[in-house]
Formats: sequence, structure tokens, C-alpha cells
Amino acid sequence: AEVTVLMKPNADPHSFGVSAQEANTMRTAGLVVYNGLGLEEGIQQHVDAANADGVPTLEAAAQARPLPFRAGDEAGALDPHFWTDPTRMKDAAQAISHALAKVERVDQDQLRKSTDTYLGVLGELDQSMERQFNAIPPDRRKLVTTHHVFGYLADRYDFAVIGAIIPSGTTLASPSSSDLASLSNAVRDSGVPAVFVDTSQPGRLAKALAGETGTTVAIVPLYSESLDRPGTDADTYVKMMQTNTSRISTALAR
Repeated sequence: AEVTVLMKPNADPHSFGVSAQEANTMRTAGLVVYNGLGLEEGIQQHVDAANADGVPTLEAAAQARPLPFRAGDEAGALDPHFWTDPTRMKDAAQAISHALAKVERVDQDQLRKSTDTYLGVLGELDQSMERQFNAIPPDRRKLVTTHHVFGYLADRYDFAVIGAIIPSGTTLASPSSSDLASLSNAVRDSGVPAVFVDTSQPGRLAKALAGETGTTVAIVPLYSESLDRPGTDADTYVKMMQTNTSRISTALAR
């Protein structure tokens, strides 16, 4: 199958857009797979247009046992960042496989084999992440991030989300001075040793927050919403999660 990936490496899914040619490609595709639940704010209209033209579309997040945001501006709304839990990525992979099985000229036997192989890879990833996170003392499993993106990881591996610099599920929002002051108090009171920032976003706010707390807080970059360029530590989903797990474990186990 010919696969076209619209979002480029290191792009922000909340704000990236597509060209007219790419939009036309969507409207003539055999299947459009998108994350959904409001993540791709800049291209939802093109997904809807493709669907109106009769193109099958699959909202992956809706197939992955979505959880509500527990805090922030979207509290109660469904959280689109399901991929931080590999077990939910297995749900999405199976849903994509079922959708692909309906596309003409797909080799059904090969599809089943590929699906089974990748489900096994995701199972091994989950076990590896669990082993590494279990080495972190329970009282140190606390996350402060750029925005609310690791709720599924926290739910799967028993982390507490102390807060986010941007109290929202989207990078298009911005924090107020009272938001920063409230989070600074939470960071200081909880004694977290690190603030995790998105590699695609500048760390200026995280550094300002660390300065506000009056304590030494490490600024640790994570790949939260996009893959990196080919040949890097996060050019596939599995490598991205392995890299994030290593960085989180190292930062919190100190």
C-alpha cells in the first residue's frame, strides 16, 4: 500500500496544516486515518471533506478506550493523547487493521501477519516500560509537563500528574501569571526533581517555572506529540516511547 504521512517530523499536531495538493490526496484516498478527539485542529475540515466525498475515515483515538482530561481547561472532555499508553496503541492498531481489511486489493494474509507482529512489538514495549517505571520509587512518580499530554501514561503506569505549564490539552493555549504561580507552588510542595517539556516547543516557560520555585529543577525534553527526523532517537513510535521512558526514569529516579 502507498502510505502518505501528512504531519512532518517535529511538527505540532495542534497547529500543522496541509497544502491544497495534500487536501486533494485525502479526498481521493482509500482510507484516511487520523488521531481525532480534537487533536488535529488545523486539518479537521479536510478530514470532514474527505468523509463527505465517501472516503472511509478512521478516528484512531475513539477506538482506544479514551479517557477524560482530569484537570486543566478541558477537564471532563476526552483526551486525544492515547499513544502514551502502548496498550491503547494496540487497540488503535487493531482498529486500523480492520479498516484496512476493507480496502480493495489488500493482501488479507499479509495484513494479519503484519498486525500480529506489530501487536507483539507493542506488548514488549509495554512490558519494558513497566519494568523501568517500577524502578522509580512510588513517591517520585510525579509529572509536570508543558501541557496535559501524559494522562494515559500516568493512568497506565501509576504516575501522579502534578500539573502543566499550559493548563490545557493543546499547545495553542497559553498560561496566565496565576497559572504559573499556582503550578510553582505545586512543584515546590511536591518536590518534583524535573519538568518535562516537548521537544517541539521552546523551554522558556519551563525555565521560568523552575526559577519561580526557588529549587533546582531539571528541564527534560520529551517527544510528546510528534516523531523526529529519520536516524534520530525518535524516528518511530517504539523508539520515541523507549527514549521518553529512559529520560523520565533517569530524571525521577535520582
